[in-house]
Amino acid sequence: MIFIADYGAGNLHSVQKAFEYLGIKAVVSSDPLKLAGYRKVLLPGVGAFGQAISCLNASGFTEAVLEHVDKGGHLLGICLGMQLLLSESEEMGSNRGIDLVPGKVLRFRSETDKIPQIGWNSVDLKRESVLFRGIADQTFFYFVHSYYCQPENQEDIAATTWFADKNFCSAIEKNGIFAVQFHPEKSSEAGLQVLKNFAGC
Repeated sequence: MIFIADYGAGNLHSVQKAFEYLGIKAVVSSDPLKLAGYRKVLLPGVGAFGQAISCLNASGFTEAVLEHVDKGGHLLGICLGMQLLLSESEEMGSNRGIDLVPGKVLRFRSETDKIPQIGWNSVDLKRESVLFRGIADQTFFYFVHSYYCQPENQEDIAATTWFADKNFCSAIEKNGIFAVQFHPEKSSEAGLQVLKNFAGC
């Protein structure tokens, strides 16, 4: 059973439908008090960092997620949900994140590539990974983003992707904390495998 946090800034139902397709029950809830009953929590996210973190804080989900991780629960951040896990973001000024993964969220800057990155790109695995079990190195996933995560600790990086003259972090794994910059629910069979791997870990 997967708990999908509805804090007002996520593509909730497409993720829920992906789990249902896999035969994995997932519940969408806007009540952070209910989160405590689940071992696996998914933090989706679309839109701007500042607004999203404000909604997360105001809803009570920030504290609930921190307590969940502290107790050994598993967490998966998707797209903006991944970025919210870092210490801070430069999107529309400086905004503090949840700080579960030390690091910054930075904007792509390029004179050759069109930003945001929208479309399919390959993922380079950096080490043995729970999320990417059964998935070949350099498999393509679907991305939509203008900002990228830069963790302080290289050991937190599970995979990278090349875009805008930069090899950026596209997946994180750290002590039960998982995150991907791409959208697994929009990434065909490989994306479904990522969700299945999270549910089964």
